[in-house]
Amino acid sequence: MIAVADREVQDYLLTIRDTMGRMGEVNRLTWNDVNLEQRFVVLHTRKKKGGHLTPRKVTMTQRLHEALSRRHNERDETNPWVFWHTYTNRAGEKITGPYQERNKIMRSLCQKAGVKYFRFHALRHASASVLDHRRARLGDIQRILGHENRRTTEIYLHSIGDDQREAIATLEQSSRENSHTESHIDK
Repeated sequence: MIAVADREVQDYLLTIRDTMGRMGEVNRLTWNDVNLEQRFVVLHTRKKKGGHLTPRKVTMTQRLHEALSRRHNERDETNPWVFWHTYTNRAGEKITGPYQERNKIMRSLCQKAGVKYFRFHALRHASASVLDHRRARLGDIQRILGHENRRTTEIYLHSIGDDQREAIATLEQSSRENSHTESHIDK
């Protein structure tokens, strides 16, 4: 599904998948939250008690580092956001800012890729499942996901069945190999 997206959306989906970030966290991501030299991003969540923004540091994968490095080199320095757009508000004014939501993208991408419709959050689940399947420590998965309670992570991982784990493991393995889809991705 990621392979059929344009480069902007590929970068967005890769950021969600490889940071296991929530859509809102990635939408709020600014260049001040990205440390390319030390290879981490800081995501800010409102899921903690009290609703205030709480930061968490997530190490970048190599492919995320490459994508964000390219975006950083090509960025519009007048905009602080990693992912932003310009839109017209109800008063007819042009506004530049971060995305609030991007739900329509997933439906069209799934249809274009010929896969059953799923939402952004499934990318987060899939990455957590891969880590769990590869025997990453539960506490590490919990911290990456930004869960305050370990039980939340356990519920999250148990909601993914064995068939899904095997499918994701197969997907992860195939992404390491030179695949047919790589020839369709802009590099």
